[in-house]
Amino acid sequence: MKKPVLVILAAGMGSRYGGLKQIETVGNNGESIIDFSIFDAKEAGFETVVLIIRSEHEKAFEEALGSKIRKHMNVVYSYQNMNDLPNGFEYPQGRDKPWGTTHALLACRDILDGPFMIINADDYYGKHSFKVMYDYLSNEIMDNEYAMVGYILENTVTHSGMVTRAICENEGGYLRKIVERPRIGYLDGVLTVEVDGQMVDIDPKSQVSMNYWGFTPAVFPYFQFVFRRFLENELQGNPLKCEHVLPTAVGEGLAEDQFRVKMLTSSDRWFGVTYREDKPLVVEALARMKDEGLYPSDLWK
Repeated sequence: MKKPVLVILAAGMGSRYGGLKQIETVGNNGESIIDFSIFDAKEAGFETVVLIIRSEHEKAFEEALGSKIRKHMNVVYSYQNMNDLPNGFEYPQGRDKPWGTTHALLACRDILDGPFMIINADDYYGKHSFKVMYDYLSNEIMDNEYAMVGYILENTVTHSGMVTRAICENEGGYLRKIVERPRIGYLDGVLTVEVDGQMVDIDPKSQVSMNYWGFTPAVFPYFQFVFRRFLENELQGNPLKCEHVLPTAVGEGLAEDQFRVKMLTSSDRWFGVTYREDKPLVVEALARMKDEGLYPSDLWK
C-alpha cells in the first residue's frame, strides 16, 4: 500500500473572519494553525502534504509556510480553480465564492494515487487524531470503506458566535447519518442548534465531523457525480452563493450505499479561529502546549 498523504483544505477565504486566515499567525515563532497540523502529521508518519489553495495565494503560502517546511516534508500545491466545472456548466458572472469543499477536494483528483486524509487549514485537531488516522490509512482502509475522526461537540464550539457543525450518528462503529447544521452556539449558557427556524437544545456530547476524513482515490468518481448533481439542482436558483461540502457528499454516499465510513474518535480539544475574537484563546492554548513540552519552541528549527 502506498504511503498515506496529508491533504489540507486552504482555498476558502473565511468570510466571517475576514482575510486569509489560513496562514494567520497564532504561534510565538510566526506559526499558523496549519504549521501545528503539519508538525503533528509529520510526527505521526506522514511525509507529503498537499495544500489545496487558490493559485493567486501561492506566493503568500510559500513565504509563510512552504519555504519553512520543505526540508521536513514534501510540499505539493493543488489549485482550486473556480472554472473547473463539469462539461455543460459555466462559472456564473458576478460570483466570487468558492464552490465548497467537495469541489476543493476534486482539485486533487489527478495528484493523489494512494490513501489520504483531508482536514481544514484553520482547525487545530490535536496530536492523537493524526496517529489514529495514519494507522488506519496504513493498515485498514479499502476502496469502499473510508474513515472519519469525530469530535465531541462541546469541544468544538466558540463563545464568539454561531458555528456550522455536521452532527453524526454512530451505528456499530460506522457513520450511519451525517447532517450539516449551520447554526450551533451558546444562548444564555446553553448549547443550542437551529432546527426548522427554531433554536433548540442539543446534547453537548454529540459527535460531530470537523472535516477530518480518510479516503482513497476511488472516492473521486462518486464525488464528481454528486458535484454535477448539485450543480444541476442548485446552480440556477442560487448561482452566486450555492456550495457543496464534504459532509454532504459523504452523507449522500452513505444514503446511496456507495461506501461505509468507520468512525474513529479523538478526545482532543479542537481549537479554531472562526471569528477574530477566537484568536487570543487559540494563541494562549498553543503557547501553553509549548510550555508543557508538547511542541518545541520553534516547530521547524
